[in-house]
Amino acid sequence: MNYWPEFLTIVVAHALAVASPGPDFALVLRQSLAHGRRTAVWSSIGIGCGICVHIVYCLLGLGYVLKNSPETLAVFKYLGAAYLAWVGVQALRAKARESDIEVGRGLSPTSAETVGPKARPTGPTNRAAWTTGFLVNVLNPKAALFFIALFPLAVDVHTPKLIQAGYGLWMTLATAAWFCFVSVVFTREEVRRRFLRHGHWIDRALGLVFLGFAASLAFATLG
Repeated sequence: MNYWPEFLTIVVAHALAVASPGPDFALVLRQSLAHGRRTAVWSSIGIGCGICVHIVYCLLGLGYVLKNSPETLAVFKYLGAAYLAWVGVQALRAKARESDIEVGRGLSPTSAETVGPKARPTGPTNRAAWTTGFLVNVLNPKAALFFIALFPLAVDVHTPKLIQAGYGLWMTLATAAWFCFVSVVFTREEVRRRFLRHGHWIDRALGLVFLGFAASLAFATLG
């Protein structure tokens, strides 16, 4: 059997989904501007790994259970809304960092790290950044609903599980690669310098975005 048409359908659908603005993109943007490339890349890898969870439950048939069990899906959505709200609150509590102030004075981000009596606070550990990205993706119902809908529509029931796992591997790597690219773009020195002049306000704005995602998800579930 020729699986290329099936694979290409998945590639196009996934590309459109991953490139559309959502919680994953907002998180990578915030990590890039607030903490730099290392943190953003590890969060991007975490997001990619989160895709594996969606792939696994689709392969095991749990996607069918979620699709046909409104109560289970509602619980999943509320968990997602709660976590997005928590991320939003953390962003809203952002304060002006010393590096933001120094960049606003015209110093480079590298120079800002060494100016003043206190060193710039280090960002999250690699593990913490990975975990944040992983949980934001796993608890993102938009991602879950995409996979629950995509597999039954795009993948034939007779397609071998190994081939389906290959589709999942592609989506995992493509997702991580895309958000790593976003991380690189938004941590380029000239781009980041412009944003960092008002870094804590951008953090707070993104916090409102996360809270908006959470509220929208919660109200949609209640409706």
